[in-house]
Amino acid sequence: MSFSAQVKQELMRVRPEKHCCMLSELSALTQTCASLRLSGGGRVRLVYETENPALAKRIFLLLKRRMEITPLLEFNRHKRLGGRRLSILTVPEAESTRLLVALRMLQESEGGTVFKGVPRAALTRRCCRAAFVRAAFLGAGSVTSPDQEYHLEFVTTGGHADALMKMLEKSGIQPRVTKRRDTDVVYLRRGDDVVSCLALMGAHGALLDMENTRISRDARNQANRARNCDEANLKKQLSTGEKQARAITAYSLAHSLGGLPPLLQELGRIRMLHPEASLEELGQMLAKPIGKSGVNHRMRALMTHILEDKKIGDGNDDQANAGFIGRNTLQPHPD
Repeated sequence: MSFSAQVKQELMRVRPEKHCCMLSELSALTQTCASLRLSGGGRVRLVYETENPALAKRIFLLLKRRMEITPLLEFNRHKRLGGRRLSILTVPEAESTRLLVALRMLQESEGGTVFKGVPRAALTRRCCRAAFVRAAFLGAGSVTSPDQEYHLEFVTTGGHADALMKMLEKSGIQPRVTKRRDTDVVYLRRGDDVVSCLALMGAHGALLDMENTRISRDARNQANRARNCDEANLKKQLSTGEKQARAITAYSLAHSLGGLPPLLQELGRIRMLHPEASLEELGQMLAKPIGKSGVNHRMRALMTHILEDKKIGDGNDDQANAGFIGRNTLQPHPD
């Protein structure tokens, strides 16, 4: 089961108890799942269509409990879509007009002009906003698994995107809208906005799963950054050690290390044997172990001897200079 299906399954268990919240859910489901069928003479029928049997049952119960309307329930199979069953709920003509007026989608006048309205409570009460957004998601929403990316969207038609965006903004969520063929898609891309929307709708189980995934992802990202940093430092260390070893080897072949002070001879021989070792590791390999600072001081002095030797060719000067750390100095170190 996809993450989006899990969220919808959880939201199906959230039952609105207040009449205002029921009306808000009906408004959103009418905007996302219903269409008007004209019968002539200004008469209309409201028809709900959905492939989700649980959602069809929810619409049926909301109409029955809130509006005392019993719609006609039918089923049809899509031959083109693998034989999937489509649930169709048809509201009688007289009841359709009453329902549309209650949802503020039809004016109470002879003309009966349709306009894109929502129940007033859906804009003013938080519980009704939550019910509206929840129903809009059940009717035309989807959310991507947090393992992949953060993306939650509502597919709207008929210019209903503005009302949905206004409700999300009133709840502290920053939505965006884009065109996709003949629909307006209201979507969220920020992780915090997706989490806030799940909390608003009442999908607390999915919210916890998403937060756990976010924590795991952040931990993996931090581990990857630390590993990449360690690898970069190791490559830099190996490059410097190899250049130092090549410079010392070239000097040794030209002069022998015997002319150097004993401490520098010892460090030079160890560096040639262990070009991959860090300064701390080199310090522990000496006859008298010293710290990183002492090794760094001796290495600077050794590189200075190599740089000052005129018999090392210009090509080797670059190698010796690459292994030089800090400024040229022959000052003795406390170690």
